[in-house]
Order: sequence, then C-alpha cells, then structure tokens
Amino acid sequence: MTVDITGRQYPAVGPYQVGSEEIRRFAAAVKNTHPLHYDADAARAAGHKDLVAPPTFLVSIAQRAEALMVNDPEAAVDFSRVVHSDQRFTHHRAVVAGDELFAQATLTSVKELAGNRMLTTQTEVTNADQAPVATITSTLLIRG
Repeated sequence: MTVDITGRQYPAVGPYQVGSEEIRRFAAAVKNTHPLHYDADAARAAGHKDLVAPPTFLVSIAQRAEALMVNDPEAAVDFSRVVHSDQRFTHHRAVVAGDELFAQATLTSVKELAGNRMLTTQTEVTNADQAPVATITSTLLIRG
C-alpha cells in the first residue's frame, strides 16, 4: 500500500558552486554554442558578471534535490521502473559562474494511472540569500 505523501518537502541541498569550466562543459555537451557560455568578456559585455549557464544547466542540482524524494521509503520509487516523463524550467534570473545555489524539492502530486504512478516534484533553486533563481518541475512515471 502506497502512502500519500503529496506535499512533502525535503531538506534543501547545497551549497552548489557554479564554475566556469562546468558551464563550458555543459554547453558543449548539449551543443549550445552561444558565446555567453564560453567567453566571460562576451558575458560581461551583455551585462552579466561572468559566464552564463545554458537554460537546462540546473538539471544537475535539481536531480540532487529530487534524489531525496526518490530515496524516501514512503515514496516507494523502484528506480528500475522509472521513466522520466516531463521536466520544465522557469528561470527567475540567469545562472552565472560564481553563483552559490541551493535547491529544495517538494512532492506536489502523486497520481495512479492504469496501474502506473506519476510523481511530480517542484524544486525551488535559490541563491545564498534565498532569492529565487529558478523553479523546476519534474514528473517521473513509475511503471506498475
């Protein structure tokens, strides 16, 4: 029997230090060639304090926060049966090299569909002053 843990909030993970080389490697991995991800002078000329991370860069910190839900025994997630169903990013500001970030996940929805379960988390990413940086919504489908 599955426990309804909708609304459960997990402890924040962090600090996560955003580095220049990490931004360059991530941009290369996702084949994003925009100069703001590689050239600090170009980023500064565009008004940023350093290199700008690609839009999906925060997946790495979001997954650290979501791992707390995945490993929660009451969530009953069998990772061998998981299919990543959906992920959306809402950016409140650009992520730049030198940022120190924190992420906190909340399980916002648990649904049963045709013998499968869908778990949706909302992860709030903030800076060291707890100012919002991004909101990431992710849904996992756990096959029955």
